Amino acid sequence: MTTSDPTRSPRRATDPTMHEIEATPETVNWGFFDSSQEPVCRIESGDIVRIETISHHAGDAPDCMMDDGVREIYETIDAEDRGPGVHIVTGPIHVEGAEPGDVLECRILNLEPRLPYGSNVSANWGLLYDDFDHEEYVTIYEVDQETHTAHACFQYEFPGTYDEIGKIVRPESVERKEVLDDIRVPVCYHFGTAGVAPADAGKVDSVPPSIYGGNVDNRHFNVGTSMYYPVQVEGGLFTAGDSHIAEGDGEISGTAIEAHVDAVVQFFIRDDLTIDSPVLETDTYWMTHAFDADLDEAARKAALEMVEFLETNKGLSPSESYSLLSVAGDIHTTQVVNGEKGIHCKLPKDIFAPSHST
Repeated sequence: MTTSDPTRSPRRATDPTMHEIEATPETVNWGFFDSSQEPVCRIESGDIVRIETISHHAGDAPDCMMDDGVREIYETIDAEDRGPGVHIVTGPIHVEGAEPGDVLECRILNLEPRLPYGSNVSANWGLLYDDFDHEEYVTIYEVDQETHTAHACFQYEFPGTYDEIGKIVRPESVERKEVLDDIRVPVCYHFGTAGVAPADAGKVDSVPPSIYGGNVDNRHFNVGTSMYYPVQVEGGLFTAGDSHIAEGDGEISGTAIEAHVDAVVQFFIRDDLTIDSPVLETDTYWMTHAFDADLDEAARKAALEMVEFLETNKGLSPSESYSLLSVAGDIHTTQVVNGEKGIHCKLPKDIFAPSHST
C-alpha cells in the first residue's frame, strides 16, 4: 500500500459505495477521450469502482484473446467510430465535486486478467523498426497464475503493415512459430492508458500522453499504488484501458504485453496536493512525469516537475530540490514509442522525515 493517509483527503465518502462498470460497446471509447461525453458512472470521492478494460490487440490472436464480450465490442463499434487513436478505454467516470484545479487520486486495489493471454507487437512505430528491415512481428504470451509469470506461446510475422485499428488476424492466415523457450517474464499488471478528460473540446487522440494522463505507460502503476491527476474539467471524467501484463521501461518494440484486465480502483479528491502533471506514488517512491517529442526535453521537464512538486508539497527551495535530485533521484524512460516520449523522475520517500513522507 502507499503511505498516503486517506484520512488526509478532505473530501471522501463516509461509507464508500462499490460500483461496477462492464466493458460494453456503450461504456467504451475506441481511440479517444472526449470531455463532452456523458459519464457512464457517477461516484463520490472515496467510492470504489470495479472496471473492466479491453485490449485493442485482441485481433492479434482472436482464438486466445476474444470471448463473447470482447467480440461484441469489436463487431459493434464500426471502423468509422474508431480513432483518431487506437486504445479502447472504459468510462468516463464522473467524480462528484471534482473541479479544475483539484487533484484526483486513482488508487489501485486489485488487477487481474480477464483472459490469460496478451499480445506484444514489434511494430512500425517501434524503436528498432528500421533496424529490422521494416518487418513486424506479433508475439503472444500466456500467464501462468501459479508462478505469476508469462511465457511466449508463439510468434508470427505480421502480414502487411500494422496500421489498421482493430484488425483481426485469422490463425490460419499466418505461420505461428514457437519462440523464447524456457524464458519466463515476471507479471506486473498495470494500466497503460488512464487519466482524466483533457480540457480540449471534441475527440482527443488516445496515443500521445499529456498533463491529464492518458497513454503514460508507467509499468509501476500497479496494485497498491496511486496516480494523481490534475483535474481539467468538472467531474474529472476518468477513463482507463490499454492494460498490460508486463512491460519494460521504454516499451521499445512498440507495445507491452497488451491484455484485458479487470481492475478495482478507489478515487479521492485530494486538496492536500498541488501538481501540474501526473504524479505516481508507490510504497517507496514519488514519480513525476513529463512528455515531449524530444527525450532530452522530456527529461528536463520531468526534473522541473519534481522540483516544483518538492517546493509546493515538501517545502524545499528550488536549489535544495536540484541538489537532492542529483544525489538521490533517478531519471527513467517511461516509453519512447507514443510520439510524445515519456520520462519519469523518481525520488525515494524514505529520505524524508516521517512528517514529510506522505
